[in-house]
Amino acid sequence: MAKVSSEQLGTEPIGSLLVKQAVPASIGILVMSLNVLIDSIFVGNWIGSIAIAAINVVLPVSFFIGALGMAIGIGGSSIISRALGANNREKALHTFGNQIALTLLVTVSMVVLGLYYVDNLIPAFGGKGAIFEPAKIYYIIVLYGVPLLALCMMGNTVIRAEGKPKFAMVAMIIPSVGNLFLDYIFIYVFDWGMHGAAWATTAGYVLCLSYIIYFFLSKNSELKLQFKHFKLKGIILREIGSLGGVTLARQAVTSVIYLLMNNILFGLGGEALVAVYAIIGRMLMFALFPVFGVTQGFLPIAGFNYGAFKYDRVKESIYTAIKYAALMATLVFIVLMVFPAEIADLFLSNRTDLPEKEVLTNAFVLEHAPLAMRLVFAATPIIALQLIGAAYFQAVGKAVPALLLTLTRQGFFFIPLILILPTFLWELGVWLSFPIADVLATIVTAIYLRKEIKTNLVTEPSR
Repeated sequence: MAKVSSEQLGTEPIGSLLVKQAVPASIGILVMSLNVLIDSIFVGNWIGSIAIAAINVVLPVSFFIGALGMAIGIGGSSIISRALGANNREKALHTFGNQIALTLLVTVSMVVLGLYYVDNLIPAFGGKGAIFEPAKIYYIIVLYGVPLLALCMMGNTVIRAEGKPKFAMVAMIIPSVGNLFLDYIFIYVFDWGMHGAAWATTAGYVLCLSYIIYFFLSKNSELKLQFKHFKLKGIILREIGSLGGVTLARQAVTSVIYLLMNNILFGLGGEALVAVYAIIGRMLMFALFPVFGVTQGFLPIAGFNYGAFKYDRVKESIYTAIKYAALMATLVFIVLMVFPAEIADLFLSNRTDLPEKEVLTNAFVLEHAPLAMRLVFAATPIIALQLIGAAYFQAVGKAVPALLLTLTRQGFFFIPLILILPTFLWELGVWLSFPIADVLATIVTAIYLRKEIKTNLVTEPSR
């Protein structure tokens, strides 16, 4: 890979720059999402649909702890992008060192607590009945590797902040490919069941972290740390915390949503309806990969140029990112509206020797998943504005509006909706909550972003 300088974030044309940043990010997210998707297909076909539901129960806990690393990574990377834009390399180095130390300190502590309360957490997140035992097996093994996942998430965002999206892409591809290969070996060849699925996932984290360590020790990285940079500094930690808190709050709310959804759906339709949501959840991770890729590519561009006081470039990056992301979201919407049944069928086993309960579960999923998928993704074409708007405020270091806009969809609108609508509309009310929350959150974000552009991105002050 050719050596790339972070200074290009402030000089290259926005359109081509966003493509250079977003395409590798999209490919990385695609491969990582395909990993989750194919992993679920393997698990569903080789272990069973109950196993998919079991993994879905564990995800909010493990992802929340892993998201601590992402929160620290995105919060610190906003600082790093702006520091590099302002040519303050020493601040960038201190920030990176503090990110590493803080990630290890926080995630190891959370893993200890997660293991101690394992028998309470799994049922709380919907791991009841036949789901409990496979969920516990998966949970314990995966949790051991979650600090590595957190370091991977943190390191990946820093690589992007340096303006090196191709390396960040490789960091996402390596563990995904490794996990799928090990899924085949551990589940299909060795017949380890849930143990195999869990160890394959954990091994993927090891591969990812190994590559990220290689990147930062090689000449490809501009951030060469010394021991002094690991010393925790209050002013840096506060800024990381305020900006990273946006990501952490989003993941915390996501975990709460999984908790509520799994319990509400279990009450409405048992394990089978939880399995429907497990498939929907996988598609929420996978289908929107190009939109998330544009968002990831947009972050360092906006942050660097804001730090360099190049407000015209910041505005151009906002408009271009929304346009690109909206186009991608519309294409995703069309595919999901046309082929929902075919997509759901991919996750289910067609073996003729399935137990009767598994056959009934699969039939239920195939009957209920298509309508659920169409409703959940009904407002997909408009979510680009919502995602880019919230990402802008995080990129430029404005923690409060970033937090409010991030929580708008899931916290302020979606959670109340799923608590109210199912009371009157049952299962239909759950799925309708998704598009209604999307529409309301997009309206609020549009108002905030329009005001920001008109008032704070008008003139370029002297440095």
